[in-house]
Amino acid sequence: MHFRLDDEQRQFAAALDGMLTAAGTPAVVRAWAAGDPAPGRALWSRLAEAGVFGLAVPERHGGFGPLPAELVVAFVALGRHAVPGPLVETVAAAALLDRLGAADEHAEAPGVWLPGIASGKTAATLCRTADSPYALDADTADAVFVLDDDALHRAESAGPVQPSADPARRLARPGPGAVLAQGPAVVAAAGHAARTAALATAAQALGLGRALLEATVAHARQRTQFGVAIGSFQAVKHRLADTLVALEFAEPLLYAAALALPGDPAEAERAVAAAKVSACEAACTAARAALRIHGAVGYTEELDLSLWIRKARCLRTAWGTPADCRARVLTPAPAPSERSAAR
Repeated sequence: MHFRLDDEQRQFAAALDGMLTAAGTPAVVRAWAAGDPAPGRALWSRLAEAGVFGLAVPERHGGFGPLPAELVVAFVALGRHAVPGPLVETVAAAALLDRLGAADEHAEAPGVWLPGIASGKTAATLCRTADSPYALDADTADAVFVLDDDALHRAESAGPVQPSADPARRLARPGPGAVLAQGPAVVAAAGHAARTAALATAAQALGLGRALLEATVAHARQRTQFGVAIGSFQAVKHRLADTLVALEFAEPLLYAAALALPGDPAEAERAVAAAKVSACEAACTAARAALRIHGAVGYTEELDLSLWIRKARCLRTAWGTPADCRARVLTPAPAPSERSAAR
């Protein structure tokens, strides 16, 4: 099967890439890591105007989604430019609220929060306590949602920010809050939200890996040793080729997962897990290649490359560790009779 973007999707990707290139995201990332969210929120508004968050919000709440393939296109661009903030968590929260609204037309939370997410006025974050006690950017998010077993809470406060391998990923424990919904519908919606988050994280990782590869290839062409470019050395060529192969292998899995996401949950779970482990491992391969080929300069925080390298490690374990994802891929598919009964 071939996965090719249509003209509209390619134009969308090009428009986002041009906007983010002009935005100077390294400075935005450094400000966010230092606790100054103003440049990041300004960029957030521009992303909302471009329609990024509306991709996860249905039309009845001001969006034009859900559109998983277009969401992947957007998050590849966001990862390519290392855009900070709870981007993944916001679209995951939108997916969660959308499913809750579909299950219960009288639910209030979707109508309260989804229009703000689509317009960019609401930056949300989502914490699933079964995975981690921390929420990303809970100190700056407008809405902090917490999934605890079969209950959805909205936290009203957050604890102090904890250190992270990626300084732009500001983690904090959400405080207590009111219960918004509870029951089997929350469990089903939470599973869909987690799959959406894993898919968006994988797309970020793919974009990040491609950016690292491009920067490393450019460096290998410019840096010389013994009077020749280091890119002419076989060891360097092989490392870069291995990185390219890993990224190329991950891309079709990513779009296959996007197509599977709206369908059967068990099939979507395996497809998304395969995409995430492949894309995140490819991004880490790109980060290791970048670090080694850049040499000692690759370790310096002053080099913008470090913003991408440090993010790769965190994306690898966000919304599903490699071991978790591999276990999901290897989970046997239910028999047709079991699948029908589950529906």
